[in-house]
Amino acid sequence: MNSTDNTLTLTDFITRFQLQLPQPSEPARNQRRAAVLIPIICHHQPTVLLTRRSATLRKHAGQVAFPGGAADKEDTSLIATALREAHEEVAIPASSVRVLGQLPPVDSSSGFQVTPIVGLLAAGTRFRASRDEVADMFEMPLHQALSLASYTPLQIQRRAKNLQVYFSWYQSHMVWGMTAQILYRLGQHIHL
Repeated sequence: MNSTDNTLTLTDFITRFQLQLPQPSEPARNQRRAAVLIPIICHHQPTVLLTRRSATLRKHAGQVAFPGGAADKEDTSLIATALREAHEEVAIPASSVRVLGQLPPVDSSSGFQVTPIVGLLAAGTRFRASRDEVADMFEMPLHQALSLASYTPLQIQRRAKNLQVYFSWYQSHMVWGMTAQILYRLGQHIHL
């Protein structure tokens, strides 16, 4: 982070992401595999692209999310899954993504083991939402998305287990659940 302001440069992010080992996490319990792309757009002040899921979807309707979904048997890797899903949902060409790496998988409430893939996109990359899956797209400043102070923890009980979930607001969007958990973990990963 730049000491004169509260921004995170792209160079700082890349360096810290690549030099820091991922934080240890609880091993994922779910067996069905999925992947999401954390698309970081390389503006002068980098942003992360988020979507709001269509209200007509069966699961997680209307929630803020990363592009992503379940692995297909044709996918050669979870990176391929994330890139395929990002192309299907918001028309990001796989060839325009510079994959930096991945974070440890997290368990979703819908029974998937989800692997977050971190990728960089050029500032001029165009997006087009698949209206069947995506109601809206927006960019959140990377420094805010990864600021641990932006998140409020909340203790909940699910299936007789105490869990800590995070939520945050950006403009009119509430970021919570697995999306907030992934951003919070990425924030932990890059902060010293």
